[in-house]
Amino acid sequence: MSQSVRFACSTGSLLLFLLVSALNAAEQPNILIVFTDDQGYADLACYGNETNKTPRLDQLATEGTRFTSFYSQTVCGPSRSALLTGRQPLRSKGWGMPASEITFAELIRWSGYQTACIGKWDVSNRKAILDRMPNAQGFDYYFGTLGANDGGNVRFHENNEPAGATDDMGSLTTLYTDKAIEYLKDKRDPDKPFVLYLAHTMMHTIIDASDRFRGKSAGGLYGDVVEEFDYETGRLLDVIDDLGLRQDTLVIYTSDNGPWNQPKYTDRKKGHPDGSIFWGQSGPLRNGKGSCYEGGYRLPCIVRWPGKVPAGRVSDAIFATIDFMPTFAHLAGFEVPSDRRIDGIDQTDLLLGNRETGREHFYYNNAGVRQGDWKYLKADAFFHGYAVEDDRKKVEELYNLKSDLGEQTNLAAEHPEKVAELNALMRKIEGNDPPATSPIQIK
Repeated sequence: MSQSVRFACSTGSLLLFLLVSALNAAEQPNILIVFTDDQGYADLACYGNETNKTPRLDQLATEGTRFTSFYSQTVCGPSRSALLTGRQPLRSKGWGMPASEITFAELIRWSGYQTACIGKWDVSNRKAILDRMPNAQGFDYYFGTLGANDGGNVRFHENNEPAGATDDMGSLTTLYTDKAIEYLKDKRDPDKPFVLYLAHTMMHTIIDASDRFRGKSAGGLYGDVVEEFDYETGRLLDVIDDLGLRQDTLVIYTSDNGPWNQPKYTDRKKGHPDGSIFWGQSGPLRNGKGSCYEGGYRLPCIVRWPGKVPAGRVSDAIFATIDFMPTFAHLAGFEVPSDRRIDGIDQTDLLLGNRETGREHFYYNNAGVRQGDWKYLKADAFFHGYAVEDDRKKVEELYNLKSDLGEQTNLAAEHPEKVAELNALMRKIEGNDPPATSPIQIK
């Protein structure tokens, strides 16, 4: 089922960007996004974990740039709508992302790309609503589950058709990797660039590993899952190499939100395998999934594009999933919509090492804002229930993340002018969209 893609531009500018796209086609990278679920900032060895063995992702970090101030969102659906649209969840609506939202997949096809999504979708209210499913939102091919695995069972769709179900959670990481490999080898047109968005179910809630990895790590079942994910990502990257795609492929690895690491969740867990403790690592960051502290939003992110993205580099520049849309626009040669507010910025120069600075600020949904080293949270900052810290006083908070990454010392009383400045910035970000500017219809 096709969807009308609406964005404001003149006929002349449309023809111009199509011409520029054709001229620059040889420079367009393939794009592979590996998006894991609920994996904490410090689950990988290259981010400080001393228990989990993650040699393939550590290798990816040495081959590319590892970002240490990268932001997604604090829960699943909002994270995915932000990534797909370049818009904060207060605009892109998270699990309830409407069909009228425009994804990077819809736009990049106008630059000659083929598009595929494999894995967890989670922006159509976990239902088979056709005009909000992947095929209608710009993806030529889809295989995966429309929601999460909270009940220990997932139901698959291939494109718009039901494609079976499973309660074997330990099979999912391999299954999705197999489907990604099948797409690369058998389904795509080798003469066209591609976007492959691989959104894993692990490490979400009812975790499990295959027999090959279960019981093998030093980190319990969660460690088994982390190490299997590392292995399977390596297997996919090997296929990229085998197909001769390494030099021409921009690889992005990141996660959707921080880990479920709060007693309020783990003490009430139901349906988990015997002996499992769902406890990802936030490292030096405070709290985890569902929180507006750094452990909820700040995630690992590794980017590789040989000869383009500097290898062995570590960057603390502020970067976020909302930046993917405008960055892909630059790299692939399409225009971002001008009839709505796009919160992301073009980070091409940051990725390519032409500048060391990133975003000036990042917004925490219904909670606060970071600008430079300063982070502000309003008194009634939103936390999901399991992430609420019972001893947190409902007062404005101000932290200097450079000197206090763990957000332990509230400086609001000492810097009222900074509190007022950041509160005003937060409210400006939360403002309404600009009016539409005579959009035209593009089929």
